[in-house]
Amino acid sequence: MDRIIEPETHDEDESLDTTLRPRELKDYVGQDKVKENLGVLMAAAKKRGESIEHVLLYGSPGLGKTTLAHIIAREMNSNIRVTSGPALAKAGDLAAILTNLQEGDVLFIDEIHRLNKTIEEILYPAMEEFALDLIIGKGPSARTLRLDLPKFSIVGATTKVSLLSAPLRDRFGATYRLNFYEPEDIEQILRRSAKILGVRADDEALKAVAERSRRTPRIANRLLKRVRDVADVKGDGTITPAVTEAAWDMLDVDLYGLDEVDRRILETIIEKFGGGPVGVATLAAATAEETATIEDVYEPFLMQIGFLQRTPRGRVVTEHAYRHLKIDPPDDLQQRLL
Repeated sequence: MDRIIEPETHDEDESLDTTLRPRELKDYVGQDKVKENLGVLMAAAKKRGESIEHVLLYGSPGLGKTTLAHIIAREMNSNIRVTSGPALAKAGDLAAILTNLQEGDVLFIDEIHRLNKTIEEILYPAMEEFALDLIIGKGPSARTLRLDLPKFSIVGATTKVSLLSAPLRDRFGATYRLNFYEPEDIEQILRRSAKILGVRADDEALKAVAERSRRTPRIANRLLKRVRDVADVKGDGTITPAVTEAAWDMLDVDLYGLDEVDRRILETIIEKFGGGPVGVATLAAATAEETATIEDVYEPFLMQIGFLQRTPRGRVVTEHAYRHLKIDPPDDLQQRLL
């Protein structure tokens, strides 16, 4: 089952994201440094009458990379074509898209780190020289045909920038990292979303939603949607602190945005391994979760909020987590964290 507090996109999020997605840079909340630099980049390109440079956006899921790509296209008065790394399996897939682009179009490639090597090699001349090199025939009679492409811009998005090859990274003229949002930015996003959805909400209630959002807009909007359902069924449609409390009991989401799985991982380390250190493979066996799932899905946030620490000998639960779980920490905890 999909976790309500995971940052990855759910099927139900698609229509919600489209409805709540800001259309202009001025309406985009947070990421002030990125907005400032991106605004200058677009203004300069428009002043010169050129397409914007290729842009690479990276950061954790749910922070607004896709939204920024659509804003770039809209601000540049361009059409946007959307695809993803896994969708471009064959050279012909990319060639079909590139040859149908118009002057100034924006090509958005999500999960660009998942492009295969063959597709990357086709992209190099397309990004640098706006040319498409096709190989016609096989064996000794094979020859290369070069097609000129219109000037276009690629906006790439990735959650794992380290997996991009150096030659591909170097071909982006601008690279921006999206950071986790400040709580006040999340509250502002929630107020805007509530207004769009026609939901009445108290400021205190929206603050409670923001606190549990893991500083991620996608999670915040998803929680708002679920809390709205509770308000409609168990109240008069207004999101109040009492309604949010009822929602947290139903959704099993605590003050830090932890759900049952997060707490089970921490409690397993404490109860079965004395708080750690414990290796991730051992932890995976004890919790019936895959090693990669623990490393990629659960650990990053637990480490970000200071509940879990990686040491040379394994994972250790921190004093902050013990206090949250209302468990007394061991006397030698600080030594274990070294």
